[in-house]
Amino acid sequence: MKHNFLLGLAIVGMIFTSCTSDDTADIIINDNSVINNNGGGNNGGGAETIFLSGTFTEDLTLDPNNTYKLNGALIMASGTTLTIPAGTTINALAQGSNIYIAISAGAQIIANGTSGSPIVMTSDSSAPQAGDWGGLILLGNAPINSVTGTATATSEIASLPYGGTASDDNSGILRYVRVQYSGGSADGQSENNGISFYGVGNGTTVEYIQVFEGKDDGVEFFGGTVNVDFVSVVNAQDDSIDWTEGYTGTITNAYVQHGAEHDKGIEADGYNTDIGNNSDPIFFSKPNVNNLTIIGNGSDTGNEAIRLRAGTQGIFTNVALEGFAEGFDLDGDAGATSDNPTGTGVINGDLSVTDVLFTDVTLQVKNDTGETFMDSDFLSGVGNGTGTDYATWGAGWTVGN
Repeated sequence: MKHNFLLGLAIVGMIFTSCTSDDTADIIINDNSVINNNGGGNNGGGAETIFLSGTFTEDLTLDPNNTYKLNGALIMASGTTLTIPAGTTINALAQGSNIYIAISAGAQIIANGTSGSPIVMTSDSSAPQAGDWGGLILLGNAPINSVTGTATATSEIASLPYGGTASDDNSGILRYVRVQYSGGSADGQSENNGISFYGVGNGTTVEYIQVFEGKDDGVEFFGGTVNVDFVSVVNAQDDSIDWTEGYTGTITNAYVQHGAEHDKGIEADGYNTDIGNNSDPIFFSKPNVNNLTIIGNGSDTGNEAIRLRAGTQGIFTNVALEGFAEGFDLDGDAGATSDNPTGTGVINGDLSVTDVLFTDVTLQVKNDTGETFMDSDFLSGVGNGTGTDYATWGAGWTVGN
């Protein structure tokens, strides 16, 4: 699903429990003082339980020795930095979509974990479930295809701006970060992803991230140019990896494993089909995807591994797909003035797959684009794919596999 999920909620001090309705909280307390927020827990004393929420207009640094309870929306305003050391765990109240972390455009997150000490954002429930809380949201000033120049789009809820002209925009570092039990629903149409990238630039470092047991999409890119290396999505109940709004970054070493509830391994849009404001986009999504493995539940269970639609382009290299009725499902319409020229991308060489292995896949390519092309125009090196070496790079810090 393509949704903009940022919910407005304002802040508390140390022990304030936030409103958990679907609407923006009515009371805004912009008190980010060191005294009332305990400096993020860095007071030099013993370990403490620290409640986190609110709009921070000053830097916030956490301490891995403390216990952190995310009890509302934590929004880092432009110009601030949220620093999360290796080994830190943030326990989000299991109260749905109003519990999330948002890094505004112009702000940064420095979440620099290690394989032995990953950073974990999870539910505080004793019996956690997908959708217990919202998720992690990054916004940046990189190009999106629904606006021109320095204009920005705004998130569906809370109206936080994103997008611009800075391809190399830097939203910080995510390294060895695991997000669990995310995807809380805001209403009948809007749900949080595990990790959402809104117009995030390629100056941002993103490597070794996992989303586990998310209610909605695992990782979604709303435009931007950010490059992601070593990404694991396990048991997402909607699409595992999603892109839209002109995403043009690179995804390298991606592993997707379906659970009992799931949708596509990848759902890729050239523009945002949900918001209806850019069916004539400035440009289409065109990421590079290298070393990709998607594990489904068997060809007899139906479903497709990768859905390509709304004119998306993309260059896939070294792909392994296992256990699907369809490998690649291409949707669109034909003609020079097509709104959804997905098939044209194949004909022009802007959408292709090189070196792919199909295991227990009934139909390799389903062409619903309106354009005529052979499978060989889209696929080359069939049988040569190996996917990503998840057993090596995912060892020790990921869960659920």
